[in-house]
Amino acid sequence: LKQEAINDRIQAKYRKCEEEDARYEAIQCDDAEYVFVAYGSSARIAQKAVQLGRAEGLKVGLLRPITLWPYPTKAIEALIDKGVKGFLSVELSCGQMIEDVKLACNGRAKAEHFGRVGGIIHTPEEVLEAMKKQIIGE
Repeated sequence: LKQEAINDRIQAKYRKCEEEDARYEAIQCDDAEYVFVAYGSSARIAQKAVQLGRAEGLKVGLLRPITLWPYPTKAIEALIDKGVKGFLSVELSCGQMIEDVKLACNGRAKAEHFGRVGGIIHTPEEVLEAMKKQIIGE
C-alpha cells in the first residue's frame, strides 16, 4: 500500500509537469495540413522548408519542441484535432524523437522520420522533398 501511494504521488507530479512544463513553438500551424516536428538546428532548417513549401502553395507548418521532457504531446493532439494529416520528424539523428511523435499521434495521423547522421546536415529543399514523398504522397 505504501509503494502504491508513492507511485500515485509520482504519477500526479508527472501529470502536473505535462500540463505546466511542456513547452513548444508553433510556426504557421494555424491552417497547416502537414507539420514538420524539429528542434535545434533541424528546426531552423525545417523553418526554411516551411517557407519554401508555402511558396509552392503547400499548407505546411513547424512544431518546435522546446522541452523534450515532458514532450509536448498535447500540442500534437491539438493539431490533429484541427485537421493536420501528417507529421515529419526532422532530426540530425537516427530517429530518437519519432517515437514521441508517433505516440502523440496515436494512429490518428501519419508520422514519419527524416534524419541525417555522421555530421551531414539536410537542406531545406531535402526536408521539403521528404515531406512531399513520405507524408503528402507526391
